[in-house]
Amino acid sequence: MRLTTLFAALSLLATLAHANPEFWRHEWDRTNFDRHIIDNWKEIRDGGPPKDGIPAIRNPAFRKASSETRIKDTEPVMTVEIGNATPRAYPLRYLVWHEIVNDTVAGVPIAVTYCPLCNSGITFDRRTKHGVLSFGVSGKLRHSDMIMFDRETESWWQQAIGEAIVGDLTGTKLRMLPGWMESWAQFKARHPNGLVMDQPDFSRHYGRNPYAGYDSGSRPFMYNGEMPPHGISPLARVVRVGNRAWPLTRIRKLGGVNEAGVNITWESGQASALDASVIARGRDVGTVRVRDKQGRDMVHDVMFAFAFHAFWPKGKWMTGG
Repeated sequence: MRLTTLFAALSLLATLAHANPEFWRHEWDRTNFDRHIIDNWKEIRDGGPPKDGIPAIRNPAFRKASSETRIKDTEPVMTVEIGNATPRAYPLRYLVWHEIVNDTVAGVPIAVTYCPLCNSGITFDRRTKHGVLSFGVSGKLRHSDMIMFDRETESWWQQAIGEAIVGDLTGTKLRMLPGWMESWAQFKARHPNGLVMDQPDFSRHYGRNPYAGYDSGSRPFMYNGEMPPHGISPLARVVRVGNRAWPLTRIRKLGGVNEAGVNITWESGQASALDASVIARGRDVGTVRVRDKQGRDMVHDVMFAFAFHAFWPKGKWMTGG
């Protein structure tokens, strides 16, 4: 199915669905809709798949990087390095189909998350004052961003900001962990003895992009909010650090930036996961690393500009002007 046809079909489903908790209670009978931070329920839309229709991964299998032959060098992976644990790579060829991987690294329970519609890839610590949570994909969207849910209380969580927005845990925030996207070749070069997530046991077209051409479009899917300022395209990538956003075009042009206590570098070689129908053939968007003055990796996200503006409407745009 062509992307435009798929989006049209999903948009129709979203239009038919009622943005009302009473309509959702039959599927979400454990969710406490009396607790929420939503001003207007119409902000939440059905993305098409039902709860767990996009199956999150629990207890993923891994293999040595040196034994992996299916992943092409340009394909993007999300890298996680915690303590003295062997570094791990989570390929986007799997995350575009599953969006969440629940894992444990060096004793730390984590959730590696990726929202294709916002290009938002963030790793969270699953430990909270309410206990360790396990996350799934709700099938709901808010400002085009994935809404996750925890299986313990079925509260709803906004992926881009890591905060519970509906349910008993409303207001609880997850701790974001430093991590980054890079090419498979870059990960292997640094960590030839590293680990890579093995192919899940699901019937999916791994290695193919179900959102072909999306990040070259003019408008994001299921988004009715304000567009970014400064003439920045809504689907342009920005590097978010806290409430600041650096346009990727500026970083690439300058070869990197060092300002506001943040050092951002860029290196070519990583394909966009949302461009060509085969991920490995996507255009080169490069790899971003973000470090502080001491050279330590910082929490960041390389997301679409519209999503930054939606969730940080008062954020600072680092355009260099």
